[in-house]
Amino acid sequence: MSAYAIGHLRAIAPHEDIFEYMERIQATLDPFDGHFLVHGTEVEVREGEWPGYLVIIGFPGIEKARAWYNSEAYQEILPLRTKHITGDVVLVEGVAPGYDAAQTAARMRQSAG
Repeated sequence: MSAYAIGHLRAIAPHEDIFEYMERIQATLDPFDGHFLVHGTEVEVREGEWPGYLVIIGFPGIEKARAWYNSEAYQEILPLRTKHITGDVVLVEGVAPGYDAAQTAARMRQSAG
């Protein structure tokens, strides 16, 4: 199943470190087949609040996502971002093809009752 690194980034201000991070990140993703799906675009908020920007990076599986985040190459550039941008980053596994939310609801209902 696909997996994703999702970043909710706030308080972004131009800084040379940020530019360097952006210039170098793709090279850290390539060995793990990672690719940007969403990168820093503004979100259209329909419910609640969303201060900041969204980044979504796709991977072929959760192990590749973990390996990328923990890689020496990524850990080397990570402080370039974290020193200047606040935010949250999570790794999450996607759903299998053909996923049906109604089936999940039925299992949850059965477990709750």
